[in-house]
Amino acid sequence: MKAVEDAFRAAGVTGWLHAEDVDTGRRVGVRADEPVVLASVFKVPLLVAFFRRAAAGLLDPAERVTLRPGDRAEGPTGTSILLDDVTLSLRDLAALMITVSDNAAADVLYDRVGGADAVNADLAALGLTATRITGNGRELFAGMLADAGAADFGELWARLDEPGLPERIRALNPVLTSRSTPREMAALLGLVWRDEAAPPAACAQMRRMFGLQVWPHRLSAGFPFDDVRVGGKTGTLPTIRNEIGVVEYPDGGRYAVAVFTRAARPVAALPQADAVIGAAARLAVEALRRPRRT
Repeated sequence: MKAVEDAFRAAGVTGWLHAEDVDTGRRVGVRADEPVVLASVFKVPLLVAFFRRAAAGLLDPAERVTLRPGDRAEGPTGTSILLDDVTLSLRDLAALMITVSDNAAADVLYDRVGGADAVNADLAALGLTATRITGNGRELFAGMLADAGAADFGELWARLDEPGLPERIRALNPVLTSRSTPREMAALLGLVWRDEAAPPAACAQMRRMFGLQVWPHRLSAGFPFDDVRVGGKTGTLPTIRNEIGVVEYPDGGRYAVAVFTRAARPVAALPQADAVIGAAARLAVEALRRPRRT
Protein backbone atom coordinates (compact mmCIF):
# COMPACT_ATOMS: atom_id res chain seq x y z
CA MET A 1 0.00 0.00 0.00
CA LYS A 2 1.80 3.08 -1.25
CA ALA A 3 -0.22 5.48 0.89
CA VAL A 4 0.77 3.61 4.05
CA GLU A 5 4.42 3.48 3.02
CA ASP A 6 4.33 7.24 2.32
CA ALA A 7 2.82 7.88 5.76
CA PHE A 8 5.51 5.83 7.49
CA ARG A 9 8.25 7.63 5.56
CA ALA A 10 6.85 11.07 6.37
CA ALA A 11 6.77 10.19 10.08
CA GLY A 12 10.41 9.12 10.07
CA VAL A 13 9.77 5.46 10.80
CA THR A 14 10.03 2.06 9.19
CA GLY A 15 6.64 0.44 9.51
CA TRP A 16 5.03 -2.97 9.26
CA LEU A 17 1.26 -3.42 9.02
CA HIS A 18 -1.42 -6.01 8.55
CA ALA A 19 -5.16 -5.39 8.59
CA GLU A 20 -7.95 -7.86 7.96
CA ASP A 21 -11.69 -8.03 8.10
CA VAL A 22 -12.42 -10.21 11.13
CA ASP A 23 -15.43 -11.81 9.46
CA THR A 24 -14.54 -12.11 5.77
CA GLY A 25 -10.77 -12.51 5.93
CA ARG A 26 -10.17 -9.76 3.37
CA ARG A 27 -6.75 -8.28 4.09
CA VAL A 28 -4.10 -5.70 3.22
CA GLY A 29 -0.56 -5.32 4.46
CA VAL A 30 2.90 -3.83 4.30
CA ARG A 31 5.71 -6.28 5.10
CA ALA A 32 3.07 -8.25 6.99
CA ASP A 33 5.14 -11.44 7.33
CA GLU A 34 8.42 -9.91 8.46
CA PRO A 35 9.44 -10.48 12.10
CA VAL A 36 8.86 -7.57 14.47
CA VAL A 37 9.70 -6.77 18.09
CA LEU A 38 6.60 -7.21 20.24
CA ALA A 39 7.62 -5.09 23.25
CA SER A 40 4.54 -4.93 25.52
CA VAL A 41 2.36 -6.42 22.78
CA PHE A 42 3.65 -9.73 24.20
CA LYS A 43 1.00 -9.19 26.88
CA VAL A 44 -1.71 -10.11 24.35
CA PRO A 45 -0.54 -13.73 23.87
CA LEU A 46 0.00 -13.85 27.64
CA LEU A 47 -3.59 -12.72 28.23
CA VAL A 48 -4.89 -15.41 25.88
CA ALA A 49 -2.82 -18.07 27.66
CA PHE A 50 -4.15 -16.88 31.03
CA PHE A 51 -7.80 -17.08 29.99
CA ARG A 52 -7.36 -20.42 28.26
CA ARG A 53 -5.95 -21.87 31.46
CA ALA A 54 -8.64 -20.26 33.59
CA ALA A 55 -11.34 -21.74 31.33
CA ALA A 56 -9.71 -25.18 31.61
CA GLY A 57 -9.70 -24.97 35.41
CA LEU A 58 -5.91 -24.90 35.62
CA LEU A 59 -5.88 -21.67 37.61
CA ASP A 60 -8.40 -19.60 39.55
CA PRO A 61 -8.84 -16.11 38.09
CA ALA A 62 -10.22 -14.92 41.45
CA GLU A 63 -7.08 -16.01 43.33
CA ARG A 64 -5.75 -13.06 45.31
CA VAL A 65 -2.08 -12.19 45.10
CA THR A 66 -0.09 -9.72 47.18
CA LEU A 67 2.59 -7.79 45.31
CA ARG A 68 5.26 -6.25 47.52
CA PRO A 69 7.29 -3.26 46.33
CA GLY A 70 10.63 -5.04 46.30
CA ASP A 71 9.27 -7.94 44.28
CA ARG A 72 7.55 -5.98 41.51
CA ALA A 73 8.93 -5.44 38.03
CA GLU A 74 9.76 -1.84 37.18
CA GLY A 75 7.52 0.22 34.96
CA PRO A 76 5.89 3.64 34.54
CA THR A 77 2.30 2.57 35.26
CA GLY A 78 0.05 0.43 37.42
CA THR A 79 1.24 -1.46 40.46
CA SER A 80 4.85 -0.99 39.34
CA ILE A 81 4.82 2.61 40.61
CA LEU A 82 3.11 2.03 43.98
CA LEU A 83 4.98 2.22 47.29
CA ASP A 84 2.97 -0.20 49.42
CA ASP A 85 1.80 -3.81 49.27
CA VAL A 86 -1.03 -4.37 46.79
CA THR A 87 -3.44 -7.32 46.88
CA LEU A 88 -5.48 -8.05 43.75
CA SER A 89 -7.06 -11.01 42.00
CA LEU A 90 -5.32 -12.55 39.01
CA ARG A 91 -8.07 -11.33 36.66
CA ASP A 92 -7.73 -7.78 37.99
CA LEU A 93 -3.99 -8.00 37.40
CA ALA A 94 -4.82 -9.10 33.85
CA ALA A 95 -6.99 -6.02 33.43
CA LEU A 96 -4.16 -3.75 34.60
CA MET A 97 -1.72 -5.55 32.31
CA ILE A 98 -3.84 -4.63 29.28
CA THR A 99 -5.46 -1.31 30.19
CA VAL A 100 -2.32 0.45 31.53
CA SER A 101 0.39 -2.04 30.45
CA ASP A 102 1.32 -2.87 34.06
CA ASN A 103 4.65 -4.73 33.91
CA ALA A 104 4.46 -6.06 37.47
CA ALA A 105 1.00 -7.50 36.83
CA ALA A 106 2.21 -9.12 33.61
CA ASP A 107 5.09 -10.85 35.37
CA VAL A 108 2.76 -12.36 37.98
CA LEU A 109 0.53 -13.79 35.24
CA TYR A 110 3.58 -14.97 33.28
CA ASP A 111 4.64 -17.07 36.26
CA ARG A 112 1.09 -18.35 36.92
CA VAL A 113 0.55 -19.64 33.38
CA GLY A 114 3.91 -21.43 33.30
CA GLY A 115 6.19 -18.94 31.56
CA ALA A 116 7.26 -18.74 27.94
CA ASP A 117 6.91 -22.44 27.22
CA ALA A 118 3.24 -22.40 28.18
CA VAL A 119 2.44 -19.26 26.18
CA ASN A 120 4.30 -20.58 23.15
CA ALA A 121 2.44 -23.90 23.38
CA ASP A 122 -0.88 -22.05 23.23
CA LEU A 123 0.31 -19.98 20.28
CA ALA A 124 1.30 -23.15 18.44
CA ALA A 125 -2.10 -24.71 19.22
CA LEU A 126 -3.73 -21.66 17.62
CA GLY A 127 -1.56 -22.01 14.52
CA LEU A 128 0.63 -18.98 15.23
CA THR A 129 4.03 -20.48 14.53
CA ALA A 130 5.92 -17.25 13.78
CA THR A 131 5.18 -15.83 17.22
CA ARG A 132 7.48 -16.65 20.11
CA ILE A 133 7.72 -15.30 23.65
CA THR A 134 11.22 -15.41 25.16
CA GLY A 135 10.81 -13.97 28.66
CA ASN A 136 8.99 -11.65 31.03
CA GLY A 137 9.23 -7.91 31.57
CA ARG A 138 11.81 -8.03 34.35
CA GLU A 139 14.12 -10.15 32.20
CA LEU A 140 13.65 -7.90 29.19
CA PHE A 141 14.52 -4.69 31.05
CA ALA A 142 17.45 -6.23 32.90
CA GLY A 143 18.79 -7.53 29.60
CA MET A 144 18.54 -4.08 28.01
CA LEU A 145 20.59 -2.46 30.75
CA ALA A 146 23.15 -5.25 30.67
CA ASP A 147 23.51 -5.08 26.89
CA ALA A 148 23.96 -1.30 27.01
CA GLY A 149 26.21 -1.33 30.06
CA ALA A 150 23.88 1.27 31.58
CA ALA A 151 22.99 1.78 35.23
CA ASP A 152 19.39 2.83 34.50
CA PHE A 153 17.07 3.75 31.66
CA GLY A 154 17.91 7.43 31.89
CA GLU A 155 21.50 6.58 31.03
CA LEU A 156 20.39 4.16 28.30
CA TRP A 157 18.28 6.85 26.59
CA ALA A 158 21.10 9.40 26.92
CA ARG A 159 23.51 7.04 25.17
CA LEU A 160 21.16 5.54 22.61
CA ASP A 161 22.67 7.53 19.75
CA GLU A 162 26.13 6.07 20.38
CA PRO A 163 27.30 4.23 17.24
CA GLY A 164 26.53 0.52 17.52
CA LEU A 165 24.66 0.70 20.84
CA PRO A 166 21.13 -0.07 19.53
CA GLU A 167 22.52 -3.08 17.64
CA ARG A 168 23.87 -4.52 20.90
CA ILE A 169 20.50 -4.44 22.63
CA ARG A 170 18.85 -7.82 22.12
CA ALA A 171 15.40 -6.50 23.06
CA LEU A 172 15.43 -4.40 19.88
CA ASN A 173 16.28 -7.34 17.62
CA PRO A 174 13.31 -9.48 16.55
CA VAL A 175 15.55 -12.52 16.18
CA LEU A 176 16.63 -12.34 19.83
CA THR A 177 13.53 -11.20 21.73
CA SER A 178 9.79 -11.82 21.93
CA ARG A 179 8.59 -11.51 18.38
CA SER A 180 5.79 -12.04 15.90
CA THR A 181 4.58 -10.74 12.55
CA PRO A 182 1.83 -8.20 11.89
CA ARG A 183 -0.20 -10.91 10.17
CA GLU A 184 -0.08 -13.25 13.17
CA MET A 185 -0.91 -10.55 15.71
CA ALA A 186 -3.93 -9.47 13.66
CA ALA A 187 -4.90 -13.13 13.35
CA LEU A 188 -4.71 -13.59 17.13
CA LEU A 189 -7.07 -10.66 17.64
CA GLY A 190 -9.40 -12.12 15.04
CA LEU A 191 -9.51 -15.35 17.04
CA VAL A 192 -10.44 -13.39 20.18
CA TRP A 193 -13.16 -11.40 18.40
CA ARG A 194 -14.65 -14.55 16.83
CA ASP A 195 -14.61 -16.44 20.17
CA GLU A 196 -12.04 -18.92 18.83
CA ALA A 197 -9.02 -18.14 21.03
CA ALA A 198 -10.81 -19.39 24.17
CA PRO A 199 -14.41 -20.09 25.24
CA PRO A 200 -16.84 -17.25 24.38
CA ALA A 201 -17.11 -15.94 27.95
CA ALA A 202 -13.33 -15.71 28.22
CA CYS A 203 -13.04 -13.96 24.85
CA ALA A 204 -15.70 -11.47 25.96
CA GLN A 205 -13.65 -10.62 29.03
CA MET A 206 -10.57 -10.08 26.88
CA ARG A 207 -12.44 -7.83 24.46
CA ARG A 208 -13.68 -5.75 27.39
CA MET A 209 -10.11 -5.24 28.62
CA PHE A 210 -8.83 -4.19 25.20
CA GLY A 211 -11.67 -1.69 24.96
CA LEU A 212 -10.64 -0.09 28.25
CA GLN A 213 -7.02 0.59 27.27
CA VAL A 214 -6.22 4.19 28.25
CA TRP A 215 -3.81 5.24 25.49
CA PRO A 216 -5.52 7.39 22.80
CA HIS A 217 -2.47 8.60 20.87
CA ARG A 218 -1.75 5.69 18.53
CA LEU A 219 -4.38 3.41 17.00
CA SER A 220 -7.37 5.28 18.40
CA ALA A 221 -6.06 8.58 17.00
CA GLY A 222 -6.90 7.36 13.50
CA PHE A 223 -10.58 6.83 14.34
CA PRO A 224 -11.85 9.95 16.18
CA PHE A 225 -15.53 9.06 15.83
CA ASP A 226 -18.05 8.59 18.63
CA ASP A 227 -19.64 5.61 16.90
CA VAL A 228 -16.40 3.72 16.10
CA ARG A 229 -14.89 1.59 18.86
CA VAL A 230 -11.22 0.72 19.13
CA GLY A 231 -9.80 -1.88 21.49
CA GLY A 232 -6.08 -2.56 21.53
CA LYS A 233 -2.71 -2.95 23.17
CA THR A 234 0.38 -0.81 22.75
CA GLY A 235 4.05 -1.76 22.95
CA THR A 236 6.98 0.61 23.49
CA LEU A 237 10.76 0.32 23.72
CA PRO A 238 13.52 2.70 22.63
CA THR A 239 12.81 3.51 18.94
CA ILE A 240 9.95 0.95 18.97
CA ARG A 241 6.29 2.03 18.95
CA ASN A 242 3.55 -0.52 18.26
CA GLU A 243 -0.13 -1.11 18.65
CA ILE A 244 -2.49 -3.90 17.69
CA GLY A 245 -6.24 -3.69 17.99
CA VAL A 246 -9.68 -4.15 16.51
CA VAL A 247 -11.70 -1.31 15.00
CA GLU A 248 -15.48 -1.79 15.12
CA TYR A 249 -17.90 0.26 13.00
CA PRO A 250 -21.61 0.82 13.71
CA ASP A 251 -22.55 -1.15 10.60
CA GLY A 252 -20.99 -4.28 12.12
CA GLY A 253 -17.65 -4.12 10.31
CA ARG A 254 -14.77 -5.42 12.45
CA TYR A 255 -11.14 -4.99 11.42
CA ALA A 256 -8.08 -6.38 13.18
CA VAL A 257 -5.05 -4.15 12.68
CA ALA A 258 -1.43 -4.64 13.75
CA VAL A 259 1.04 -1.79 13.28
CA PHE A 260 4.70 -1.96 14.29
CA THR A 261 7.22 0.85 13.84
CA ARG A 262 10.88 1.62 14.38
CA ALA A 263 11.98 5.25 14.44
CA ALA A 264 15.17 6.50 12.87
CA ARG A 265 15.66 9.03 15.68
CA PRO A 266 16.44 7.64 19.17
CA VAL A 267 14.28 10.08 21.14
CA ALA A 268 11.65 9.32 23.75
CA ALA A 269 9.08 11.84 22.49
CA LEU A 270 8.27 11.58 18.79
CA PRO A 271 4.56 12.44 18.38
CA GLN A 272 4.52 11.87 14.64
CA ALA A 273 5.69 8.28 15.17
CA ASP A 274 2.79 7.67 17.54
CA ALA A 275 0.25 9.37 15.29
CA VAL A 276 1.25 7.48 12.15
CA ILE A 277 0.11 4.23 13.76
CA GLY A 278 -3.47 5.52 13.71
CA ALA A 279 -3.07 7.16 10.31
CA ALA A 280 -1.71 3.98 8.71
CA ALA A 281 -4.40 1.86 10.37
CA ARG A 282 -7.14 4.12 9.05
CA LEU A 283 -5.75 3.97 5.50
CA ALA A 284 -5.74 0.19 5.72
CA VAL A 285 -9.23 -0.09 7.19
CA GLU A 286 -10.66 2.33 4.64
CA ALA A 287 -9.15 0.19 1.89
CA LEU A 288 -10.87 -2.87 3.35
CA ARG A 289 -14.19 -1.04 3.59
CA ARG A 290 -14.19 0.05 -0.05
CA PRO A 291 -16.24 -2.23 -2.32
CA ARG A 292 -14.23 -4.65 -4.37
CA ARG A 293 -13.76 -3.72 -8.00
CA THR A 294 -15.48 -6.07 -10.42
